[in-house]
Amino acid sequence: MAICFELAVNFGDNIEAARTAARTEHWPQALSAGRFRIPLHRPALSAKSPTQLWVWPVAVSYGAGFDGSIPRFDLTEPEVEELGRGLYDLLRHFDGYLAAMVGWEVQYRVDIDDLAAEWTEELADGSLTGLVLADHLRDRLTLGSTWVPFQPGYSWIPCP
Repeated sequence: MAICFELAVNFGDNIEAARTAARTEHWPQALSAGRFRIPLHRPALSAKSPTQLWVWPVAVSYGAGFDGSIPRFDLTEPEVEELGRGLYDLLRHFDGYLAAMVGWEVQYRVDIDDLAAEWTEELADGSLTGLVLADHLRDRLTLGSTWVPFQPGYSWIPCP
């Protein structure tokens, strides 16, 4: 079973915004992570609703088939955090998404229905650090005082 470090982005039914994000010209050749420069795989789009986009750094995940036989980077926690900040910088080039998050196996934390049903306490108390939400979801989700602007139209719980 693979354990993936990823940028997971939920575009809901906005397939055009997801396609635009996947074609963005702002893809860096590589992101910094301490002593390493880590390239990114091209983004992957889901074929079902809600439309999700994933970006995986090369050779960071555990047991991921998309890395093939490439040896893993042996990253320290500060290096993983720096890599994550680079993925959030990439996210700032996207628009039209509902929710996004960077981390280990975070694709399940960007599902709006799950957030509304299962994560209400964490949304209110700010313990879902790194979660980015479209501001129009404030009417549906109860967000606590720890939420701050991420980019125009989006708020997040900043990573430490």
